[in-house]
Amino acid sequence: MASKTFAKIRNYFRDPAHHRRITIVFWCVLAVPPVVLGSLLLLIGFGAFGKLPTFEELENPRSNLATEVISADGKNIGNFFIENRSYVDYGDLSPNLVAALVATEDARFYSHSGIDFQGLARVGIKTVLLGDRGQGGGSTISQQLAKNLYPRDTTNSSGIVKAGKLVIAKLKEWITAVMLEHNYTKEEIVAMYLNTVEYGSNAYGIKSAAATFFNKTPAELAPEEAAMLVGVVNAPTRYSPRRNPERALRRRNTVIERMGSAGFLSKAEVKELTAKPIELDYHPVSHNEGTATYFREMLRQYMTAEEPQRRQFATDWDYEQEMKRWQGDPLYGWCNKNTKADGTPYNLYKDGLKIYTTINSRMQQYAEEAVREHMTKTVQPQFDRQRKNTKTIFYRIDKAEQEKIVRRAILQSDRGIAMKRAGVGEARILAEFEKPVPMTVFTYAGERDTVLSPRDSILHMKSFLRAGFMSMDPSTGYVTAYVGGTDFRHFKYDMVRQAKRQVGSTIKPFIYTFAFDMLGYNPCTLVPNSPVTIETAQGPWSPKEAGNVPQEGELHPLYWGLANSRNNYSAWIMKQSQPQAVADMIHKIGIGSYIDPVYALCLGTPQVSVFEMAGAFSTFANRGVHTEPFFVTRIEDKQGNVLASFSPQTYDAIGEQTAYTMLDMLKRVVTAGTAGRLRYQFNLSGDIGGKTGTTNNNADAWFMGVTPQVVAGTWVGGEDPATHLQSGADGSRVALPIFGIFMTKVYADKSLGISMSDKFMEPIGVVKYDCDPQQAIPAAVTGATGEGGGDEFFQ
Repeated sequence: MASKTFAKIRNYFRDPAHHRRITIVFWCVLAVPPVVLGSLLLLIGFGAFGKLPTFEELENPRSNLATEVISADGKNIGNFFIENRSYVDYGDLSPNLVAALVATEDARFYSHSGIDFQGLARVGIKTVLLGDRGQGGGSTISQQLAKNLYPRDTTNSSGIVKAGKLVIAKLKEWITAVMLEHNYTKEEIVAMYLNTVEYGSNAYGIKSAAATFFNKTPAELAPEEAAMLVGVVNAPTRYSPRRNPERALRRRNTVIERMGSAGFLSKAEVKELTAKPIELDYHPVSHNEGTATYFREMLRQYMTAEEPQRRQFATDWDYEQEMKRWQGDPLYGWCNKNTKADGTPYNLYKDGLKIYTTINSRMQQYAEEAVREHMTKTVQPQFDRQRKNTKTIFYRIDKAEQEKIVRRAILQSDRGIAMKRAGVGEARILAEFEKPVPMTVFTYAGERDTVLSPRDSILHMKSFLRAGFMSMDPSTGYVTAYVGGTDFRHFKYDMVRQAKRQVGSTIKPFIYTFAFDMLGYNPCTLVPNSPVTIETAQGPWSPKEAGNVPQEGELHPLYWGLANSRNNYSAWIMKQSQPQAVADMIHKIGIGSYIDPVYALCLGTPQVSVFEMAGAFSTFANRGVHTEPFFVTRIEDKQGNVLASFSPQTYDAIGEQTAYTMLDMLKRVVTAGTAGRLRYQFNLSGDIGGKTGTTNNNADAWFMGVTPQVVAGTWVGGEDPATHLQSGADGSRVALPIFGIFMTKVYADKSLGISMSDKFMEPIGVVKYDCDPQQAIPAAVTGATGEGGGDEFFQ
């Protein structure tokens, strides 16, 4: 039977017609795939299945590049990103990285031109025919780069359609890989690949990955570190050293063994390195964490600001000030004022800008440490004891007012706003906020899981006192440290530039400046220590002092009034002045916020930011020249081209002699006044001046510190003015220590070049006042006393 079947087959093939038909089929089988493949490649090249990247697009690959924020001393202090990605050149890569990548992903990388036909043959035989999935997909580094730069689109597809799309996508990657190989060197392709891929933990690109996992640059990576990062690319979650350390270790060792097989490592090195554990120095990047979080958010808002509209502001004054800023400050709204070559505005999250700031990373660290240390060890424990004793976080307000504060906070919360937009009524919103739910709350000891109602969580957050601190170099205007609060993740409101609070007695140096510069007085002008009464349109006004202090008419020079922060001396100066003229002088010195021109302004009623106060006090240390606080020097694009450079705005504000006189007055506040704590608690000496300030009911505590190279402002208080310490809460005890801790750290760091031996520069022909206690009373003093009264008192 078999022999008959075989004979039939033999006769069939011997038949000339059948033989010709079989030959045609055979050649068709051989020819059709190349023809189909060639046709597909030709059609893809002509864009039949979507356009291929152009040469210009290859030169500028489409990817989201993080904008880097760089400190004055060259440190990256944060990024703005959708994908936390920054580019580095091949020369900035460790050879270990290149070896690990080539050995693991493309052993014949240096011998092919984008497509590894030997690898494809291996995949065809072992993977397709023999079902060995461990052989990989045969993609070269160039093909993987093409896939990363120009992702496949197989969404909303299934079955044959999806398979067809995959084939087309693969062919596109082949063509793009060849184009990449034609236009770039092997080294450039390696760098592009490492810059493009994801490494997990929100790290995109090798620069971010090296910093995130090992706190290193790509050039500093050891072989085992490079192996781990190359290994994790295969599956960032599966091989994450944080989530799956055992899998990560096995994957890393696989990469190390491949490096050995490829000849990059010796057998001894492979054995040694695979025996090592993975040692991370983990620093995940987050908008909510890291260095200078409040500064970075302020910078983001500043650069992305849109042109001010009148409806956004409560007063014409505020609107006019913002319009002046918009028109006069090129950094304000820079992203919306400037466009790229394609006409679109710059995007902080995608365009890979480099923003060079004036922040000093070490001074920023010292400032953050000082705020955290004082708030956690002194201020918050004191408030917690008070809250425990009084059973409330509020002071001197009734239950109805307390309820109004809480209700307002509920309705202004993110959840409250969302519910209101969804059409939920106020009563329903308030009721929902009474229902306990599981949540995580902030404590200084770390986040804590608990069950609270959203209402109680609001009260919990309001029970933490806040702080703001900013330092700057008075001669350049450079902002060197900026701390808007104790924890940006939980307290987003910036207490340096965003918040404005009554300044208390820190306004008094401006009042004395007016007396010296405009009225002709000097620090030795004798004034009786008596109550002062001023007739106003609302009736007689006579400020009280903070505490029971004698006012028996004894004569003291004006410097004594400032050193002891006496309200009657400031009121005496105001009595000789016009409130509008004083307000104009304060604006000239550097305060941009609105100042109500009333006599009471001499006691600190205006609401001003720490940012403005630091800038204004710098006028004294800068010989009467006001320099607006300045925080960005230049902006570069991703290639390092300078897009914009900035310089501080300066103008002559007060006389050089007056400025030096005020510095001497501020020094006396430290040597013989309310800021003496700087000497006896922190052992600070030399040319250092300051001014304390405390507002009604201890709602706000201030301290302004002035040295030749550092001017700093500190504010401490509650989110609501009714949340504050009841006693022991003056600026000397609550705010000054932050400056003291900060300066102690700054002086200890010799590399900063800031020393207690620094001297304020004396003007040519300077007049120094060494007051004679027997000096005669000026005629203007007579009749300056008056009856007591009023209820305003500020220290």
